Amino acid sequence: MLRRIEFACAAILLAAVVILVGFASVARAAGSPIIWSIEVAQLLFLWLCIFAIDLALQDQRHFGISILLDNVPARGRKAIEIINLAVLIVLLVYLIRFAWKNMILMHPRLDGALQTPGSYFHASMVVGFALMIRTLTVKLVTDLRKKD
Repeated sequence: MLRRIEFACAAILLAAVVILVGFASVARAAGSPIIWSIEVAQLLFLWLCIFAIDLALQDQRHFGISILLDNVPARGRKAIEIINLAVLIVLLVYLIRFAWKNMILMHPRLDGALQTPGSYFHASMVVGFALMIRTLTVKLVTDLRKKD
């Protein structure tokens, strides 16, 4: 269910970016530019990227280098994948604290014509790290339960 919610959020954000950029282009061509359209489009696109990254990670379509794994026997491959997942989870848990602190620090900073709090942008890192921790934890548990 969470995957469907993430996909729906990504689809809505993509549609919003396309519509906003379309309206802003027409308005600019008509001689009446929408001043705030760029910063809102950037914010929406940033959040779209966060959801897209997690969705790609869930499908194991995220960028990765498998040259080492391709030359290792199946049992060794599984061990390397489990160690890799564990290291990534620990790293993300470590980094999420700093992302949270950064988000709090950036809240008073106001960006652009709309004076949007900077925390709206930086919150995407916290959410992104949390989603990736969840995805990698599920993958780790699945790999540990899987028989060779």
